[in-house]
Amino acid sequence: MKLSNKTKSIALFTAVVIVVSAATSYATSYISNKKNAVEFQSTSEQSLSAQARFASATRAMETDFTVAADLTVHAVVHVKTKGMMQSSQQNFFDDPLFDFFFGPQQQQRNNAPKEAVPLGAGSGVIISNDGYIVTNNHVINNASQIEVTLNDKRSFTAKLIGADPSTDIALLKIDAKDLQAITFGNSDDLKVGEWVLAVGNPFNLTSTVTAGIVSAKARNIGIIGQNNFSEGQQNMSIESFIQTDAAINPGNSGGALVNTHGELVGINTAIASGNGVYNGYGFAIPSSIVSKVVTDLRQHGAVQRALLGVKIQDLSTEVAKEKDIKTLEGALVGEVVSDGAAEKAGVKKNDVINEINGVKVKSVAELQEQVGRYSPGDKVTVGIVRDNKQMKLTAQLMNADGNTDLVTASTAETDMGATLKPVDIKIKRALGIDYGLSVESLSNGALSAQGIRQGFIILKINNEPMESVKDFKNACSTALKKDKKLYIAGVYPTTGKVAYYEVKLEK
Repeated sequence: MKLSNKTKSIALFTAVVIVVSAATSYATSYISNKKNAVEFQSTSEQSLSAQARFASATRAMETDFTVAADLTVHAVVHVKTKGMMQSSQQNFFDDPLFDFFFGPQQQQRNNAPKEAVPLGAGSGVIISNDGYIVTNNHVINNASQIEVTLNDKRSFTAKLIGADPSTDIALLKIDAKDLQAITFGNSDDLKVGEWVLAVGNPFNLTSTVTAGIVSAKARNIGIIGQNNFSEGQQNMSIESFIQTDAAINPGNSGGALVNTHGELVGINTAIASGNGVYNGYGFAIPSSIVSKVVTDLRQHGAVQRALLGVKIQDLSTEVAKEKDIKTLEGALVGEVVSDGAAEKAGVKKNDVINEINGVKVKSVAELQEQVGRYSPGDKVTVGIVRDNKQMKLTAQLMNADGNTDLVTASTAETDMGATLKPVDIKIKRALGIDYGLSVESLSNGALSAQGIRQGFIILKINNEPMESVKDFKNACSTALKKDKKLYIAGVYPTTGKVAYYEVKLEK
């Protein structure tokens, strides 16, 4: 049957419409896809740098923690401490010996019996196969006896080599050989989001391993270097914590924070908690700081603390606006110490320090961490922003005495098992005293054996005022030549209670 011309025309028109419609749809789709492709490519270009940096990163689902755990669990130990406590309360004002310090007569003291009682427990990390162990200072502080139990259940009495309250690090030594020691890693290489393991003894549960990620770096939470009124002091405390969400609880203090290679990247120190147990975040001292401190303690018995000689604060939007500073990265210099390293280098008030030896620093914590890696006498390049212009100065770092001499632990302090320092001016004003030596930390020694606690302020020894550590040393030397006894009078600042102690010298 033949189609009419009219029918042919309708069929042709319909075919043309279909073709045009298809072509239009294709063109629209092509243009749309091309636009999307362009937009996607633009987004990709912005992330090329990040992709390149993490191209070789291990995918989270492929991470295996068993090797890291096996490499470290035998290098983490259980640390238990005991200390001497007064077995009964005494009224110091009613005791006859009180007159020796504050009246005309000296009478014989009635010594109260004392006994060693458990103080607490924590963790430690073996750093050498001949028995050197690093832990937190607060784990062993005030202890007269320190016991270390290995993962294989062997127990040893540990000797305190040295402690540094400014970083909360202590170094112990046990008489053992062929121990499994941990390998130090580089905490600088840690990235936020990287897997880490916390190894320790929480709640006395031996050899516990937990996993988490690095949540943040260079955290300053203000727990190291507080005085006895819970006020932060700007002495020489260094806080630049690694923050992690690996579960850390009481007993983890002094334990290991390790990367997936089983390398030590930090010493677990604190938890963020309102109730004393794990509540989301833990904090660890970076291995870069730990390594410097334990090396100094092992070689010199005291930390070679380098000081730049500035009082600093973090920048805020308000401060930057007020001082017309166009950066928020760095530490603002609030005061320059007279004749200090910074002043001699040309650093001025309101400068912003943002670099140490080529390493960028964005905060007070990062600046403290970088300077803390050096020793007195070292020369460093200090990058500063002044009048919104970048400059570089050269500074020779100094010690607390304002020189570059090697710092050694006082023999008297070491023998007595204490770290002392002159009382802070704020405490002097609060207590109404003109002098005194604060007991910053204690270990097994003559002072802790008599019940002296951390924070005690020594006012007089054998009726001589204690204004400096040199005075303490001289008092010990004089007593050794006479009756080998120290009559110590002082005060506990938290209570205002006056106390005295009789300490017998062994030498």
